[in-house]
Amino acid sequence: MSEQLLETINIRPAVRADAPALGSYGAALMSLHNKWDPARFIPAGPTTPEKYASWLAGQIGRDNVVVLVAEDRDTIIGYVYAALEGADYMALRGPAAVIHDIFVDPERRREGVGRGLLEQAITTLAQRGAPRIVLSTAYKNKGAQALFDGMGFRATMVEMTKDFG
Repeated sequence: MSEQLLETINIRPAVRADAPALGSYGAALMSLHNKWDPARFIPAGPTTPEKYASWLAGQIGRDNVVVLVAEDRDTIIGYVYAALEGADYMALRGPAAVIHDIFVDPERRREGVGRGLLEQAITTLAQRGAPRIVLSTAYKNKGAQALFDGMGFRATMVEMTKDFG
């Protein structure tokens, strides 16, 4: 990543006005996962950006939620969504912060934007008392897996799917 690019990228808490961009990126994230494995991941439909934007706008500002955006010259180029969650007996997991989404505009990947979002999310979640951070990534998303591994995350679960029909 160039020094000039570093100076133009700002990572900040999301505000409700960011919702349309977040909705578009949420739909893109769904489409990417569906492309990797259409039997496992639901496709994004024509109303997905608006529905996701509305849903995520309702999450912004909640005490247990962190939504950050990366912007370059007032244009949002990525986001991360995480929540502080209690014990989850279905997942056999104690209290943790869970990073549910991290997405960077495809045109801006490999510039350190994802790392910057993740670093800020980790800092914010730790400051809010998270005892650990858990995240999942698609099996075919090797780039994200390398990023997470390089930032100290370790593999703990493997999801297996059997399709019928």
